[in-house]
Amino acid sequence: MSEAMVEQFRASGHRLTGPRVAVMSALERGTGHMSPAEVFTEAAKECPTLNRASVYRTLEILTGLGMVRPIFLGDGVQRFARVGDGHHHLVCSGCGSLTEFEECQLVDVWPALAARFGFRMEGHLLEIYGRCSACAA
Repeated sequence: MSEAMVEQFRASGHRLTGPRVAVMSALERGTGHMSPAEVFTEAAKECPTLNRASVYRTLEILTGLGMVRPIFLGDGVQRFARVGDGHHHLVCSGCGSLTEFEECQLVDVWPALAARFGFRMEGHLLEIYGRCSACAA
């Protein structure tokens, strides 16, 4: 688990317990879009005494701290992604497929948005919904 995650968590005043470390480690090792069940399965490898309630509480804390974001892909399953410089998806409303992409000029407008609204930008999530080539055909 990255030292930055540990420091941010500790600075928030929350206790850094074994189960919480296991959840954060699982999120760092994971696919980038993990359901609570997937987080539990991966984290339990590191912390066999982990329970599902601890996973949900830790995900809630991490979301509140802005360290992870919930992602909804239209299939009824909430997933979580780590917050970084940006997270970008094309989401097919037909089959639910997800395509990640890197290009994003949104950071170019951050200074103007920050000045206009008095807001300090820390990251962003961009989801564009439509139809993939297979569903559009």
